[in-house]
Amino acid sequence: MPSSAGAAPHTRVVGIGASAGGLPALELFLGHVPPRSGLAYVVVQHLDPTHKALLPELLQRITPMPVHAAEQGMQIEPDCVYVIPPNAELTIADGTLRLAPPAQPRGFRLPVNVLFSSLASAQGERAIAVVLSGMGSDGTLGAQAIKAVGGLTGAQTPDTAQFDSMPRSVIAAGCADVIAPPAELAVRLIACAGVPLTEDTPTPATPATAPGVLEADALQQILTLLHERTRHEFALYKQSTLRRRIERRISIHGLPDYARYAEFLAANPAEIDLLFKELLIGVTSFFRDPAVWQMLREQTLPDLLARSPTEHTLRAWVIGCSTGEEAYSLAMTFSEAKAANPGDPGVTLQIFASDLSPDAIAAARRGSYPLSISSSVSAERLERFFTRHDNGYRVNERIRDMVLFAQHDVILDPPFTRLDLLLCRNLLIYFDPALQRRLIPLFHYSLRPGGVLLLGTSETVGRFSQLFAPIDPKLRLYLRQDTVSIGGPGFLLRAFPPLSSMSKEFSVQPSNPTDPAPDALQTAADELLLQVYSPAAVVVNAEGDIVYISGRTGKYLEPAAGRANWNIHVMAREGLRVPVADALRQAQLQSTPIELPCLSLQSPEGEVLVDVTVQALEKPAPLKSMVMIVFRDVPATAQAQGGAGRTQAAGHTDQAAPPRHYEQEILRLREQARASREELQSTNEELQSTNEELQSTNEELTTSKEEMQSMNEELQTINNELQSKLDDLALAQSDMTNVLNSIEIAILFLDQDLNVRRYTDRAASIINLRESDVGRPLTDLTTSLQYPEMHDDALTTLRTLVPTEKQITANDDQWFSVRIMPYRRLDNVIDGLVITLVDITATKALEAALRKDPDAR
Repeated sequence: MPSSAGAAPHTRVVGIGASAGGLPALELFLGHVPPRSGLAYVVVQHLDPTHKALLPELLQRITPMPVHAAEQGMQIEPDCVYVIPPNAELTIADGTLRLAPPAQPRGFRLPVNVLFSSLASAQGERAIAVVLSGMGSDGTLGAQAIKAVGGLTGAQTPDTAQFDSMPRSVIAAGCADVIAPPAELAVRLIACAGVPLTEDTPTPATPATAPGVLEADALQQILTLLHERTRHEFALYKQSTLRRRIERRISIHGLPDYARYAEFLAANPAEIDLLFKELLIGVTSFFRDPAVWQMLREQTLPDLLARSPTEHTLRAWVIGCSTGEEAYSLAMTFSEAKAANPGDPGVTLQIFASDLSPDAIAAARRGSYPLSISSSVSAERLERFFTRHDNGYRVNERIRDMVLFAQHDVILDPPFTRLDLLLCRNLLIYFDPALQRRLIPLFHYSLRPGGVLLLGTSETVGRFSQLFAPIDPKLRLYLRQDTVSIGGPGFLLRAFPPLSSMSKEFSVQPSNPTDPAPDALQTAADELLLQVYSPAAVVVNAEGDIVYISGRTGKYLEPAAGRANWNIHVMAREGLRVPVADALRQAQLQSTPIELPCLSLQSPEGEVLVDVTVQALEKPAPLKSMVMIVFRDVPATAQAQGGAGRTQAAGHTDQAAPPRHYEQEILRLREQARASREELQSTNEELQSTNEELQSTNEELTTSKEEMQSMNEELQTINNELQSKLDDLALAQSDMTNVLNSIEIAILFLDQDLNVRRYTDRAASIINLRESDVGRPLTDLTTSLQYPEMHDDALTTLRTLVPTEKQITANDDQWFSVRIMPYRRLDNVIDGLVITLVDITATKALEAALRKDPDAR
């Protein structure tokens, strides 16, 4: 996405995490990164906090890119490498590096997770994470965060890692897009990222992004494959979202276009599952948009509590709950609101949280979250609602019991109903407008009168203002309106089966509302009569699945907990379930209606009596083989009669339920009890087996801990030995320097490339040398010697291994005997040259004097 005018784009960053065995992997990875990739590379490795790190110097040897030790506020530049310093946590914000003291004690620090999490927040889908060799699982949670926002992740092939725990953990979590050895990993990730990679520079068009007829056909084939395998219809998602996520998978596999990817999908069902996970948006957090939760706690939930009768259960539905943070946030907010309003102790909240992803639902049920949630959850809430464990926090059981998680497709499956609160935040933005226009009325149907709808900050109810009145438009809080219809009694029949079968919507000219046609008046009148005066009724098929609802049936039917089930046998309230089941069986054998008078049931309004009529349908043709069930409340006058009337009604009920029915019910209950006992016994055996496995695992972990402790002691011993050797080497170096400087002979050591390796102080006075000249070529040095052939003589000696000796004068009339000899190591390998310069000025002066005065001999 282009940046706003005048705003500097942030460089795309590759976060690299490593630990034990990470240096060789880092060298291979960075050694295969082109120097002009346009990316910045931030390296985080587990370092000893008490020792200075040499990692920047070591990495600079293998890459032409500048390598910097990270500093607070340092601007991130492309084609640079930044390395974390010891005893610090490194994060990224606003295109700069941020350093902070570690939040956890030594041994519990996870600096790779910290970097990756900040990278996910700062760069979103532009973030790239790489996990290399290391022990433990640091980096997994951060990689999951980057994966959730649509970023790119890679892991080293475990077989190529010296320590495979870190990359193996990322792979096991299912959040590694690219798995390869370090060298190949660098090439593939850069290819997936594309060039150029700054936000204000457009990416060159590729076959995968160029729209056309062939691409549209291939895209439809991809969506068909997804639907056949997952049962979910992605055709109703926004095209931009679909294309961006599909193109990401195309680039990961290095395919040229949609057609080739469609062929790849057809041949690899596992890739369909990966694409399905890719298309599911899993971005969530605790108490996202704090102002919304403050409004719920201080006004919305207290209002619902005030309107609720004693011992009442409020019902809420969180759609697209992902890994559960939002559902648990609602449960915590309700607990806080209830504590602030102690006058309603008997009112509880049942939260139904649904999502399409089974993996997300499984994670939500566990209720375990990383330590990083402390940034969005206050310390008071952490103390009150969470339990701290080694690697994070877990939601308390009391809060977990308030939430029922279920895998549910809001597009395909029947909705939860009789709701007081419905949360659908940041989900509609991924659907096309046609689907949005079908879901808003569905939300209206699901809510009770006075129910509250909460949408995301970028979502509204659109043109359905007649269904919902804004409570706070800025926070997207809406109140259900009760004086309007959502489409007549056929609404649910048109909505289910799936909304994905919707016909294409065409825009039409609005009719004149002041001149209604006679047919429209009749239709409206019929609809009003059906809504107001007709009894509640449902139509079910042969299996008992409800296919049509007329009127309000909430008094008689109730959705069961768990996965949404649209079956009369499951939804019928206690008192109706058994008589209705028997009547359905009888109705299929006769054509006359079956009357069930004065059935007693418990509804939200208390105990009521209801007459039920069950009628098999033969006409019209679409309803053939279906059964209609009609519910009629017994008039209040009949219910208000004395005990004799109630006894008579009970007698009628008994007549309608012969003893055979009760015998069958007893047999059925006994069978259920027997099955339950067997299941409990099986579960108990499984728990015992699991307990034994856990004990065995605990023993293995104890052994591993002891082995690790032993290994640590060995490593500490080796480290002490190496330190002792380093001390000895330093002492020998000091002795050698003193010996060389104590003799009045200038000595210059050169390597095989004739670069300066070492020199004595006497040599520095003849040849202009200083400490920074170590490593410089001999030809770059200036000297007072009148010896231009020195370099050629040195090459000759190095080639022939024959020493060279000459007497050379200097600019100050001094004379030196210059001797060039091969440098021979102890293993008899020639590794450079040694040049000695002996001052023979006095000898030359004596020689000159003798020549002038021969008699002086």
